[in-house]
Amino acid sequence: MAAGVATWLPFARAAAVGWLPLARKTMPKPPVDKSSRSDEILFVNVSGLRFQTWKNTLDRYPDTLLGSSEKEFFYNEDTQEYFFDRDPEMFRHILNFYRTGKLHYPRHECVQAFDEELAFYGIVPEIIGDCCMERLWRAFENPHTSTMALVFYYVTGFFIAVSVIANVVETVPCRPPKGSVKDLPCGEKYTLAFFCMDTACVLIFTFEYLMRLFAAPSRCKFMRSVMSVIDVVAIMPYYIGLVMPENEDVSGAFVTLRVFRVFRIFKFSRHSQGLRILGYTLKSCASELGFLLFSLTMAIIIFATVMFYAEKGTRGSSFTSIPASFWYTIVTMTTL
Repeated sequence: MAAGVATWLPFARAAAVGWLPLARKTMPKPPVDKSSRSDEILFVNVSGLRFQTWKNTLDRYPDTLLGSSEKEFFYNEDTQEYFFDRDPEMFRHILNFYRTGKLHYPRHECVQAFDEELAFYGIVPEIIGDCCMERLWRAFENPHTSTMALVFYYVTGFFIAVSVIANVVETVPCRPPKGSVKDLPCGEKYTLAFFCMDTACVLIFTFEYLMRLFAAPSRCKFMRSVMSVIDVVAIMPYYIGLVMPENEDVSGAFVTLRVFRVFRIFKFSRHSQGLRILGYTLKSCASELGFLLFSLTMAIIIFATVMFYAEKGTRGSSFTSIPASFWYTIVTMTTL
């Protein structure tokens, strides 16, 4: 096209200064390139919502659906547009990826549904911008999204199992050392081994908690969640034991504090879908369970009162008071 304009430019200049044209016939039209223009506007209809974009914008990523010739299968000759029966709200983010080269997860959309949209348009999730903390949070919540997230998922699960098993094994009596008659727990006989094992587990749990806190969309909401409290309670006895002086005055308090290490077993709920479903079920049925406990409490009080007055005055009776009758009533009702 530029060559045709340059050819007729001298004749246009001659006519401008009053010269006679060399040819008496009218000037032919400049040649038109009939090939498709790379900067033409394309119309994309996504479930009734129309979008407009430049063709060269989509051509930046030829390995995707919109950037390749495969999109011609979705072209409608009657309406002169491409039609896709997909989610139009998520398509805004996908089209923005073609414009800016950065892919961001929508904050208020389902992550799995957005992954399905990316798979349809041929966009791999690995090209998500590193500025998105949602990617890291998504890796923690759904470890099957990437290989690294899956590896970290199994590593943390392994250390949770090791921590729980070590907490049980350290109380098992071991053979006493030579010259000693009393059996010692394995935790006291192999103190260094169990301490190193506990240190490794706590370091992994601390790293996981800090990364979750860093990537959480709302840190205040995350810190108030039940699982966050369990994570803190599970690792705090170790750090308190490091700064606590070794004397008999505080040894009893430290032993009591070590009981909270049993909360590490609740960390399995993050690694078991069945446990999470059970937790959601109990949460949704909280009012019904509350009514059941209230009814059970009323029945215990009524029958304990009846048992006390029925046995009152009997020599050698174990029901010396109404609270003392609670145990018999509770065991009888829960057993039956």
